[in-house]
Amino acid sequence: MPSTARPNIVFILTDDHAAHAISAYGSRVNSTPHIDRIAADGARLNACYCTNSICSPSRASILSGTYSHINGVTSIYSEIDYRVPNFTACLRRAGYRTAMFGKWHLGHHQNSLPRAEDFDTWQVFPGQGEYNNPTMISVEGERIMAGYATDIVTDLSLSWLDEGNRDQPFCVMIHHKAPHRPWIPDPKHRDLYPIGTIAEPETLFDDYSTKSRAVHEARMRVGEDLTDDDVKEHLPNNLVGAEHQMERTRWYYQRYMRDYLQTIQSVDDNVGRVLDYLDDHGLSNNTLVVYTSDQGFFLGDHGWYDKRFIYDESLQMPFLVKWPSQIPAGTQVSEIVTNVDFAATFLEACGLVPEVELPTSQGRSALEVLRGNAPDDWPRSMYYRYWEHDDPNHHVWAHYGIRTKTHKLIYFYADGLGTDGSSDLLYPPEWEMYDLEADPHELNNIAHEPAYATIRTELESELLRLQRHYRDQPYRRAAR
Repeated sequence: MPSTARPNIVFILTDDHAAHAISAYGSRVNSTPHIDRIAADGARLNACYCTNSICSPSRASILSGTYSHINGVTSIYSEIDYRVPNFTACLRRAGYRTAMFGKWHLGHHQNSLPRAEDFDTWQVFPGQGEYNNPTMISVEGERIMAGYATDIVTDLSLSWLDEGNRDQPFCVMIHHKAPHRPWIPDPKHRDLYPIGTIAEPETLFDDYSTKSRAVHEARMRVGEDLTDDDVKEHLPNNLVGAEHQMERTRWYYQRYMRDYLQTIQSVDDNVGRVLDYLDDHGLSNNTLVVYTSDQGFFLGDHGWYDKRFIYDESLQMPFLVKWPSQIPAGTQVSEIVTNVDFAATFLEACGLVPEVELPTSQGRSALEVLRGNAPDDWPRSMYYRYWEHDDPNHHVWAHYGIRTKTHKLIYFYADGLGTDGSSDLLYPPEWEMYDLEADPHELNNIAHEPAYATIRTELESELLRLQRHYRDQPYRRAAR
């Protein structure tokens, strides 16, 4: 019999954790037994996507249930528009205890910190934060916390749970820095994933032969754009030079992935601590536990690290959820869900009406989808837009597009439009399109192939429909 008590929420958010580095998603490179427990006891979403694959914009969309052009966070340099409400404030007004610990990263000014109307308690890293002995900010001010960041965030969260009224429902946001660059593991994991043992992706040496200029200009290549500082080792002299590009790529890949996966191991350990706490205190049955990341990440896929592009390794968010009283164990969800849907989902799970409590939301509650009862009119496509054009570090060009279950259409409009952090340079617009059933690695751009002309026309119509639906404007290049 489902519980009638209002559920608790434990929302664990990591930074840059790709779904294909979670063993519940079939990872070829690592094992995450504690994160896998969430999937085994609940649901795994196989088509959860972010709407702007970069940290701050995704976090703003998660909190507010809105796209970047509505909440104001189009880039990592943007400030959130607090006139757009968020779901934690709704829960707090409804009698929930709410707390936020870890990475906030929603603005660079003092007034961009978490607010009292949203959280009873908060303690966050300034900016990206540090892995070792990090500074943290709270209402009492700044202090240096001794220890490793992933452990500290979990310690703060569990201590807060210990201090609370057991009769009052809670929502705790456990936001880890890991596995964000620079990848600095806990020393106790330094022997895991030794050099030479990590499987390479099939597309590590993608030559981008059919892709647009936008792809060729991006500066995220493992063998060219990672540095000795990133991997904390010096490249051997015999790997310098264009003739050694493949060997150099493999050298950097093994070291990058070793450190990346070791930081994830600490996350997995701490997820286990949280799950054990809920079990030991009799809270598991009526607590909705979510594990996700703010976006995906390239793990050598297409020769890249980082994110930003609409390609699936960057677009897909892991989303594992358990709520034993409501979600059958072992559920797999194939329907498309986006980070814009999270806020409405949490509100409905807590007995609130999303349309009333969060009228600005552009998302839709996925609660019935998680229960395995997807409505007949559930969306069959999603809209994506990356605004931070030609940024100084990665040079990924502004683009938007849509993904359906079978196809993807991308328009690189290549204009910063005054977005914070964007270049003012313009480049010729380009289209890409992929048949995801025939070409799941997105290697063969078919945007201009006559055999796909009808499908492209249909996708262009769907793109315009979604832009109207989400109140975003199709790009029109102005004369300069």
